[in-house]
Amino acid sequence: MTAGTTTVVVNLNGVARSIEVRDDASLASVLREDLGLLGTKVSCNEGECGACTVLIDGKAVNSCIVLALEVDGCDVLTIEGLASDGALHPIQTAFIEEGAVHCGYCTPGMILSTKALLDRNPAPSGAEVRQALEGNLCRCTGYNRILKAVSSAADKLQSRHPDK
Repeated sequence: MTAGTTTVVVNLNGVARSIEVRDDASLASVLREDLGLLGTKVSCNEGECGACTVLIDGKAVNSCIVLALEVDGCDVLTIEGLASDGALHPIQTAFIEEGAVHCGYCTPGMILSTKALLDRNPAPSGAEVRQALEGNLCRCTGYNRILKAVSSAADKLQSRHPDK
């Protein structure tokens, strides 16, 4: 049996898009293969590693286990949409400054999970940071630099918006 196609309308990285997707296609495969957004990495294809993390309506999700047709009417943010006006987002800057990028494969997912956390909780505790990142695996590090980067990013964002 061959899968059909469906047109989904999505706000992708701040731009309204109408995209024809196969009914059985994962969001990760559409982002990477159809749209060329290669920042969304695919590793386990089972929703276990977090390399494919994107934000759907502000929530961090594993795009490898979300059908592309499920995002119809949603806001989807990938790592490519995080920087603005040619400037890196403070979270991206913090990851670089703290040396938390290592090989870089898990980094986009880590950064987007961090964004989801800091959007809902601008001053998380260490335990809250660890809980928010528990679905993101890194095979290169012991996570200390990543945890420092999240803390640094929270400080950077707080200094930009002290009223939050």
